[in-house]
Amino acid sequence: MSMISFTSLTISGLSEIFGRHLRYSKFGDAGGGRSRGFKPISSKAGMLFLYSPAMVYAVAAPFVFDGLVDGIRARLVAAALAIHFAKRVFEVLFIHQYSGQMGFDSAIAISLSYFLSTLTTIYAQHLTQNMPEPAMDLKYAGVLLFLVGIFGNFYHHYLLSKLRVKGEKVYKIPKGGLFELVICPHYLFEIIGFIGICLVSQTVYSFSFTFGTIIYLLGRSYVTRQWYLSKFDDFPKNVKALIPYVF
Repeated sequence: MSMISFTSLTISGLSEIFGRHLRYSKFGDAGGGRSRGFKPISSKAGMLFLYSPAMVYAVAAPFVFDGLVDGIRARLVAAALAIHFAKRVFEVLFIHQYSGQMGFDSAIAISLSYFLSTLTTIYAQHLTQNMPEPAMDLKYAGVLLFLVGIFGNFYHHYLLSKLRVKGEKVYKIPKGGLFELVICPHYLFEIIGFIGICLVSQTVYSFSFTFGTIIYLLGRSYVTRQWYLSKFDDFPKNVKALIPYVF
């Protein structure tokens, strides 16, 4: 699963760079409306479908599956994943504004990916029970990074939601926060959050998934910046894609 997760996320990141986008967000209509016989669904319904299964599993796992989540490290991992996806669901319902549609095939693929990665992260932690603790315990540093990531991601999602008044469907150049330096600070903080979970977990799978996620979001942020450059003549050239002053 570590190899599958890393490989699939890496391929997805490279596919973004080469123009094969998962159809959501501003790339929701990439490649045309219908795909593979599926009718597109609203972005809000699609995003809710993306995150809900993973959230439900992360919340339920410590209570439903006896002995699956045992020990402080495992509980912290499950709690972090539950908070991560619960925040996503909250944002879908109360924060984000949507203007397009999502390919249903993309919604299925992404939802399944989130669900399987959550399931596997928790199960990989279960397999470490009764094994020696890592020589360097990074779980509390991981908790700190996770909190920085979750709050930074939420703040920049909130800024994005304030760009448009209710009912407005046009895209605008984001302003405020780290948007003054990068076009995807929400991705940057998402990476920080996943690095935090990785440090709490300290398993091969969590490292593989986090590394693959970084590669995917590097690709996604690159094409996002290219999209803004193509749509807005006044897009600031000094604003990078993901990492301030660097990329």
